[in-house]
Order: sequence, then C-alpha cells, then structure tokens
Amino acid sequence: MLFFLNVETRRVYIAGLTPHPDRAWVTQQARNTAMFFSEQEVKPAVLLRDNDGKFGPQFDAVFAAEGVEVKRITPASPNLNARAERWVQTVRWELLDRFVVFGETHLRLLAL
Repeated sequence: MLFFLNVETRRVYIAGLTPHPDRAWVTQQARNTAMFFSEQEVKPAVLLRDNDGKFGPQFDAVFAAEGVEVKRITPASPNLNARAERWVQTVRWELLDRFVVFGETHLRLLAL
C-alpha cells in the first residue's frame, strides 16, 4: 500500500495497492497523486520519503515538477516519520488484526 499523509490535516490519501510494487508502479502512482494534489486548495510543499529502492529519481522528479520539495529521511530514524509509522500501526491493529482479508479487492474495500 502506498499512501500519503498530510501532517497538517491528518488526512491519508491511499495512492494504490499492489502485492508486487516496483519502480514503474510507484512512479505511476506518484503521477496519479500529483494530479490529485494539483486539484486541492492547499498543495503540499514537502514530501518526506524513506530510502526504499523503489523510490527512484523518476518518483522524485514527478513531485519536483509540481514544486514539491522531496526529502529523504535518514536510515534508522523512525521519529522523522513517526506519524506515518503510527498510521501503519493503527491499520495493523484495527484492520488487519480484526479481519481475515480475502484478496486485494477485499483489502481495498476494508481500506477505504
């Protein structure tokens, strides 16, 4: 699951779900998300992302073209990404620990 969290409003935007994400998929989700954010009143100024190899230069370029500053968090620094980590923990506790997920379609239904 690729998601974006607005720290100010605490809203979560779920960009996509896939069992096998790769650079091409993540970059396409970045394009879709950038289009969504361009339609919003308040546009993001900064994107914090982790150092996963899937987030390549193409991913960063999509947001840079929209005027969003992309910052990579340093390894082993969970406090820089604490709100995102907390959201993932909440999804695990309140969704995945209480439901048996029967495939991607069912997970999408539960996540929305």
